[in-house]
Amino acid sequence: MMPKNKGHQDLEEMNRNKSITLYKNRVRRNKLIILTFIASTVIIAFYALNKGAAPTAFIEIINAFFHSNDELAAIVLWNIRMPRILAGIFAGAGLALAGCVMQTNLRNPLASPSTLGISGAAAFGANIAIVFFNAGVVRNSSEAVMISNPYLVTICAFVGAVIAMFFILLIARIKSFSPESIVLAGVAFSSLFSAGSTLIQYFASDYQVAAMVFWTFGDLGRISWSELKLLFLVTAAACVYVFFHRWDYNAIDSGEESARSLGVDVSKVRFESMFAASLLTAISVSFMGIIGFVGLVAPQMMKRLLGADHRFLIPASAIMGSFLLLLSDTIARTLLSPVVLPVGVITSFFGAPLFLFLLVRGYSKT
Repeated sequence: MMPKNKGHQDLEEMNRNKSITLYKNRVRRNKLIILTFIASTVIIAFYALNKGAAPTAFIEIINAFFHSNDELAAIVLWNIRMPRILAGIFAGAGLALAGCVMQTNLRNPLASPSTLGISGAAAFGANIAIVFFNAGVVRNSSEAVMISNPYLVTICAFVGAVIAMFFILLIARIKSFSPESIVLAGVAFSSLFSAGSTLIQYFASDYQVAAMVFWTFGDLGRISWSELKLLFLVTAAACVYVFFHRWDYNAIDSGEESARSLGVDVSKVRFESMFAASLLTAISVSFMGIIGFVGLVAPQMMKRLLGADHRFLIPASAIMGSFLLLLSDTIARTLLSPVVLPVGVITSFFGAPLFLFLLVRGYSKT
């Protein structure tokens, strides 16, 4: 009997050691993937610093970090390219986090600010601020939309996003959070807020219509340093909150009953998480217009590379969102330079094929 028990214990020990080794290897692999995308984002950022319509050499841009002798290089660096690059990093991370939170809490891999109509609702609120509160103007000399009161636009966009999210949660609760009901609700809300924006445009003046249409294209170049600070603070606070609840999200993934048995207040976590996702969406949309599909693409790509463990999925989604948006903006600036394409067009080219791919595979099984 003793040799048999000892052999059984040895087998259990071998299996346990094997499981520990596999886990450590998976953790190292996930960390390596995250570090790879961080390095890729940094490389694209340095490339974007040197590329643009202004004829500046790389050494001139580097010197502008420490000296201001070259006035043109300093203006290009600090007033044009650096805010744009940082906006891509912060907004991409925020939109990706919003998508990750929505997909987890709604248990729907197609959930994102754009597919659920949250971006459209935020845009509708921002359009109200632009038209009825004169928060946006068109500067004819550069054909650019200037947000004269970014805080008012942000508040209106946030109210629109929260209203849409409230009804999404209500419908999801009635339908027991079925993926089909969430997708259909998102289509309905997108149509509703699109019709609302069209109605506002019908009664707006010519320059207001021009401001609304151009603003919805999505452009990282319109953000200023003051707005960038607010975007950073909101995104950083949301990142801290979401990462703090990473274990709660893992529990929710296993089912509401399992999460409650583990002591997770599912209703509270879901409400607070959706509130944070709405704020992230509202901030990005109000400052830069509609940037679609980043919130859908980034979490799905990382989930397929790293798995559903939110300890890695949350930071990886944020990094992937920064990478995708910065890459898209760099392509938009350099593809037909000096013409700058709307970054929302490039992100849609990335997102639409993945959206269709998930539909074809059957997202309810994901």
